[in-house]
Amino acid sequence: MNIRKAKPDDLNSVLSLYAHARQQMAVSGNPTQWGSDKPALETVLQDIRQGCLFLIESGGEIVGVFAFLLGEEPTYRTIEGKWQNDLPYGVIHRIAGNGRQKGILEQCLNFCDTFTHNLRIDTHRQNAIMRHLLQKNGFLECGIIYVEDKTPRIAFQRCTDDPKTRREHRKNFP
Repeated sequence: MNIRKAKPDDLNSVLSLYAHARQQMAVSGNPTQWGSDKPALETVLQDIRQGCLFLIESGGEIVGVFAFLLGEEPTYRTIEGKWQNDLPYGVIHRIAGNGRQKGILEQCLNFCDTFTHNLRIDTHRQNAIMRHLLQKNGFLECGIIYVEDKTPRIAFQRCTDDPKTRREHRKNFP
């Protein structure tokens, strides 16, 4: 699998992945996290413009998408709980797959680990699949944060500071 930055020409493929993810969320008991309209088109376009939306490709097909940002996430400033540390971190948002390709989250994490050893992510309480995958991949539940629309999300963090797995924090994306 290959990971690259999304381009404006990729918009329809990205929107298709997000539509599939919304359907899967609803079927698996999580109809409210993204509802019928998230992520918003303007959010996706902004992610592309800012160069923080990444695509996972396999065999020439786009099979996954995620936003990855280095730096502070405003909604993470206040947490009902406690982060593992206050060190600089990367944030993963809006991750989705096509439903056929396994290992989307693992590919995303492998990519993000090359930029920082300190990752944060959040998800809806009803998103049992994502909660399980995060815990399986070494994330610890840290507490509750509230996103911009004031709905609660479970906040997770993973620190891979073992010298064998830690990678130096890069200044810029490739």
